[in-house]
Amino acid sequence: MEKLIPTSFILACIALFINPTTLKPSSVEAALSIGNETDRLALLAFKDRITQDPLNLITPWNNSIHYCKWKGVSCSTRHPGRVTVLNLAAKKLMGSLPPQLGNLSFLRGINLENNSFQGMIPQELGRLSRLKHLNLNANEFQGQIPTNLSYCSDIQIIGLKQNNLVGKIPEELSSLSTKKLKGFYVASNELTGSIPHWLGNASSLVQLSMSVNYFQGTIPSELGRLLNLKLFQIGLNNLVGEVPPSIYNISSLLLLGLSFNRFYGKFPQDIGFTLPNLLGLYVGGNQFTGHLPVSISNASGLQDFFVAENNFTGTMLTNLGSLKDLVGFTVARNQLETDEAEGFSFLTSLTNCSNLQGLDIGMNRFKGELPTSIANFSSSLQLLIVQFTQISGSIPEGITNLIGLTQLVISANLITGEIPEGIGKLERLEDLRLFDNRISGSIPETIGNITKLRQIYLFGNNLSGHIPPSLGDCKQLELLFLSGNNLTGFIPKEVVSLSSINLAFYLARNSLTGPLPMEVGNMSNLVKLDVSNNRLSGEIPSTISKCIMLESLRLGDNLFGGRIPLSLSALRSLNYLDLSINKLSGQIPAYLQNFTLLQSLNLSYNDLEGEVPHEGVFRNVSAFSIVENRKLCGGIEILGLPTCEVQVKPKRGTPIAIKIAIPVALLCSVLLVFLLGCLCWKKRSESSPSTMFPVNERFRQVSYAEIVQATNQFSSSNLIGEGRYGSVYKGVLGNEGTVVAVKVFKLTERGAAKSFMAECNTLRSIRHRNLIKIITTCSSIDFKGVDFKALIFEFMPNGNLEEWLHQCEGDQNEHPRSLSLTHRLSIAIDVASALEYLHHHCGAVIVHGDLKPSNILIDSDMTARVGDFGLARFLSDSLLTISQPQTSSIGIRGTVGYVAPEYGMGSKSSIQGDVYSFGILVLEMFTGRRPTDMIFEDGWNLHQFTKAALPQRVMEIADPSLLSELPSVDENIMTGNEKIKECLVAVLTIGASCSMESPMERMDMRDVVAELSRIRTKTFPH
Repeated sequence: MEKLIPTSFILACIALFINPTTLKPSSVEAALSIGNETDRLALLAFKDRITQDPLNLITPWNNSIHYCKWKGVSCSTRHPGRVTVLNLAAKKLMGSLPPQLGNLSFLRGINLENNSFQGMIPQELGRLSRLKHLNLNANEFQGQIPTNLSYCSDIQIIGLKQNNLVGKIPEELSSLSTKKLKGFYVASNELTGSIPHWLGNASSLVQLSMSVNYFQGTIPSELGRLLNLKLFQIGLNNLVGEVPPSIYNISSLLLLGLSFNRFYGKFPQDIGFTLPNLLGLYVGGNQFTGHLPVSISNASGLQDFFVAENNFTGTMLTNLGSLKDLVGFTVARNQLETDEAEGFSFLTSLTNCSNLQGLDIGMNRFKGELPTSIANFSSSLQLLIVQFTQISGSIPEGITNLIGLTQLVISANLITGEIPEGIGKLERLEDLRLFDNRISGSIPETIGNITKLRQIYLFGNNLSGHIPPSLGDCKQLELLFLSGNNLTGFIPKEVVSLSSINLAFYLARNSLTGPLPMEVGNMSNLVKLDVSNNRLSGEIPSTISKCIMLESLRLGDNLFGGRIPLSLSALRSLNYLDLSINKLSGQIPAYLQNFTLLQSLNLSYNDLEGEVPHEGVFRNVSAFSIVENRKLCGGIEILGLPTCEVQVKPKRGTPIAIKIAIPVALLCSVLLVFLLGCLCWKKRSESSPSTMFPVNERFRQVSYAEIVQATNQFSSSNLIGEGRYGSVYKGVLGNEGTVVAVKVFKLTERGAAKSFMAECNTLRSIRHRNLIKIITTCSSIDFKGVDFKALIFEFMPNGNLEEWLHQCEGDQNEHPRSLSLTHRLSIAIDVASALEYLHHHCGAVIVHGDLKPSNILIDSDMTARVGDFGLARFLSDSLLTISQPQTSSIGIRGTVGYVAPEYGMGSKSSIQGDVYSFGILVLEMFTGRRPTDMIFEDGWNLHQFTKAALPQRVMEIADPSLLSELPSVDENIMTGNEKIKECLVAVLTIGASCSMESPMERMDMRDVVAELSRIRTKTFPH
């Protein structure tokens, strides 16, 4: 799922109000016989820095015509030959700026907006004392804002937005604040520091645009003195605190943009009177509380009202009809309610807003029936979003009159009735989402008339009947999600023939029959296909081999027969393959073990026979399932399958001597190689096997030979886990019989050696009850003279958290393990305590870097231990040399779903990144959903899923197995259900707080430990 009013839409709305002065070149009356040589040379220096000129504008700059007639150049009429304007906006130029531009001493305007200029902005621009307009917006400039711009005493406009500028706003620019500055645009860069207080002295300032940066701190109260300010834009930063009241008194303001910071406090109720000229109010994504301001109707010219993602409470405004110019109205993700008497009268009042294009009221506490008045909205309405509320009733038939709709979302409510038959009238619709309701009836045939449809979400309803073949007319369809209904009949060939479907094709959990059509191969760019839990029959079509982009293929719980086709060998991108609970026969294809990306393979409950492959996914017993295939044999030892009988018939006429000689020769060769290897190994490493740091004296000397013996020659039956850089084996070390876990590094894998060093450097510096205990290391060579590295840990008999949370379907364990609420809460505290220690109490600050369930190990007492420090990093300067090998890597470090979003934008490792991973881990533990669950698509993620349900719907998203804890709570204090709910709300709120998108909004692990401990004491006092 996605944020239905994305940030890009918000910024686009904001941009409507930003109209910096456009610089137009002056005319040149005639060719000049005498010019200024300094200006000409400066322009030629500019030309020399241009690397791309696709429109051929700069190339003709030569001596054949006077430079005052060069395209983009304007000269003074009073001072012949002196350049006054350089205007080359939106000319697709690429290059950099030369310092010689500072020699154009008569220059009044530079407009290079919307090109691809790179490099630093020259400090020499500070020599342009006559400069009034500097527009470098929408380029790729780097470095810091030049301090010498402070010498441009006449400057009125500084336009630097949409570049890659870094650092703080120079204090030197404060000299401009009392002069002529009218527009200051630095939005969409990577600027840091605080908003300068001296901007409050720029009494002429009209537009201040500083959004989409990394500014911190509070809004200076001095900005309230900018009585001429019309545009104030500081959204999408890391600002905090209350907004100074003086800001709300700048009556000239047309646009106020505060969105997506951490502002809090109650919103002023008289804002409509103090800001009567307001055209755009953007305060979403903060922590504002209280009621929405009733006075907003007084700002009669208001066009955009965006207050989503706050903590506003109370009833909805009912006087919105007076806002005739309203274009966008978004109050989603608050705690607003409907008045019992007024009901949905606010929606009825909005029908008077004839210019309304976007309406989002989702994720609030609205109750009652969906009013028929929504059918009376203007045909200009494009976005209608009503999701995750408790609204009931049916979809009014009149909604089909809203012919301007491009996105219709009435999802996750209590809607009943049928999909209106006339929905085909919405011919501009691109996104239809009616999922998770109680809608019945059939899917109208008229849906095929909506030929612009790109995404259809109808899952989780009570729809019946056939899938309409008319969907085949939706030639732009990218995603079809019809799972979890009562659909019957065949899958229409017309639908699977749509080559446009590339995101997902989900028809699972219905009652569909017949074959999977051969036309499925037309969806050649499809990423996810799920038709599981139906009654489909026939063979798996060979044409599926054309879907080479498939990452997930789920055909389980059907009636498919025949062999697993050879054609599937073409699907090398598969991560998940589920063919379970069918009637498949024949052997398991050997090619499956060559699928390097395959993480989960389920072949259970079929009639497969023959040998189980040994390599690839078949080496990790937790990654595949083959139960209830009674004719299988072989495979890795832990499967316990019978040995495959192999009968080798010798060729007729082969002499007995040759039969005997060949094996003997091979045996001798093997022995010779083995003896040579032993001699070589003995010379190089027998005397002193290496340990990387002081450890328990009892296991101080561990050789490669001892590890071989302890793991039974690295037997597959001893393999207990496998990752990118190493395999983990259970072993019995020494005569004492100590059970250990041996992590053997795959040194042929790029990065494995660095991972080994990272773990050594980290583990030698830390000791904590909730961290994995290391016994020793081995850095030596094997019997063949090849480098060998291993870590020996205390063995954890209860496996890892991943195995407890997500047991594979068809698990051979007759009594599946489950974690109670008590256990999960204790494990969360254990992991939080480990992170608190790493971040705050072990001398150097250590970032784990890869926190996820499979790296949380469980000991015999069900105490959690954090392990796998292969991506760990020291942040202490004193240990920089230790951590250096860990810091050079390519791409995102960590595991998809758990890695912090800022890492994807190039940010360095940080403790806030660990906090994010911990937050996702907590949400997964208590909802039972992985962050990579198939429902989290198109921008919708586990954090948003949880936050949308808090606090009222927490029991709906909680892992169902947690309800078994109900009888154990103290009934005398509170009913079991209430106490469990209160605990879940508290814990999931912490998980959501830790997994906020902005690193600055995440909790400190010290606070997390304290809060989780408080929750456990309150919920389970004994």
